[in-house]
Amino acid sequence: MKKLKIILEMIKFEHTIFALPFAFLGAILGSLMVEGTWPTLWEWIWITLAMVGARSAAMTLNRVIDAKIDKANPRTAERAIPAGKISMKESIWFIVLSFVLLFFSAYQLNMLAVYLLPIAVFFLTAYSYTKRFTWLCHVFLGCTIAIAPLGGWVGTTGTLNPEAFLLYIAVAFWIAGFDIIYATQDADYDREVGLYSIPARFGIKHSLLIARSFHLISFAALFILYFVSPLSYLYLAGVFIVGIVMVYEHSLVKPDDLSKVQVAFFPMNGIISVVIFLFTIGDMVL
Repeated sequence: MKKLKIILEMIKFEHTIFALPFAFLGAILGSLMVEGTWPTLWEWIWITLAMVGARSAAMTLNRVIDAKIDKANPRTAERAIPAGKISMKESIWFIVLSFVLLFFSAYQLNMLAVYLLPIAVFFLTAYSYTKRFTWLCHVFLGCTIAIAPLGGWVGTTGTLNPEAFLLYIAVAFWIAGFDIIYATQDADYDREVGLYSIPARFGIKHSLLIARSFHLISFAALFILYFVSPLSYLYLAGVFIVGIVMVYEHSLVKPDDLSKVQVAFFPMNGIISVVIFLFTIGDMVL
């Protein structure tokens, strides 16, 4: 249990809140639009477990693959693996068990979920290597985490519809945008050791502008979803609240002052995911 606690702290298990509401959003919206019913209790359970398995596997893989990089970076040197709090062997076992949970949960949902697993595993595994050869690593991370709403949609419907891809675009550019903000902390280190990132390539000022443009695309996708789905005014109100939170998030981080990056990263983005989920659920219920 002590080792498990260390691993959960290492992978920031609480950050599951970023993607899980969007997986539920995809599940509910897909089920109501395609099936005309709400997801069943078992669909809720298996989608949740699939999400936990996928994110746990991906984050632990990231820590294993980046162990040497983390050890050399003063900001990350105290993470569990480089600090010797958890071994590579123990981490790999946790990855295997997480993938087993993902595979088993997908099998309990439907066969399309199973057939799409290789694509999901590719993205979950490949992300950690992208920072070694492309500054588009933030976009790749966004595309990876944005599989969550697609997975929720497939989990309840066994199909993929165009509306699901609006959710995909919204989540992909939202995640990519705030990952750029988070990466500004390591811009100098990334340049020094030859790692790729948008802050290392374009500088802090231009990177924050790119992050803003990504969040504008994300907001636009959520806004367009209002016009192509049964969602109504309560959902739209939630979208505008998300837009306000995004504007506030960007006001916290300035090219010459990165002291509030952590505040912009976790609390603000946690609020965004919960707000859009609750307002969408409220809209559908009412």
